[in-house]
Amino acid sequence: MIPNIAGLPPLAWTSSRSQDRRDEAGKTLTLTAAPGVDWSNDSLGGEQQHRASALGFTAPASFALSARVMVVSPRTTFDAGVLSLWADKDHWAKLCFEYSPQGEAMVVSVVTNTFSDDCNAAVVTGPWTYLRVSRVGPAWAFHSSADGRYWRFVRLFRLHTDKPVHVGFMSQAPMGDSCVARFDSIEFTSQSPANLRDGT
Repeated sequence: MIPNIAGLPPLAWTSSRSQDRRDEAGKTLTLTAAPGVDWSNDSLGGEQQHRASALGFTAPASFALSARVMVVSPRTTFDAGVLSLWADKDHWAKLCFEYSPQGEAMVVSVVTNTFSDDCNAAVVTGPWTYLRVSRVGPAWAFHSSADGRYWRFVRLFRLHTDKPVHVGFMSQAPMGDSCVARFDSIEFTSQSPANLRDGT
């Protein structure tokens, strides 16, 4: 049975089901990644990787989805709790609370139109960060926040496809045995931010 999350449309996986758990109130989602799973379309021409699976719903024409994200398992390089967008294997994006090769937790974004454009944002010193993905007309926006109130702009971009886009939650463990990502304070609204750069 696929978990329902209070305030969200019915949920579905992008591919095979991953291990998931929600609390009884339906407001906290925990996803456990299998060993070695990720999404990656290497810009240097390496093998594509799409074995991770995201739990979510078809993105409406205008919306904002946010959550507080933390990794509650021991961290290995590139493991992450993720807010994701998926149209197909060549058109997707993800906003990650990721562990760097230097041993730092970071906000990282990846936008893929055939090849992946990978970009590091802020270093996170606390145990969690808030992430938000929004649809703004023909484009998408990524934001992060330390407190869920003041939002820092991360990225504005397009996906070069007319296919429906699945928006949701994902856990990845490209180099580790597992990654347990927890999402709480989940909020969904049909309104996208009015101003992408003023902190709202």
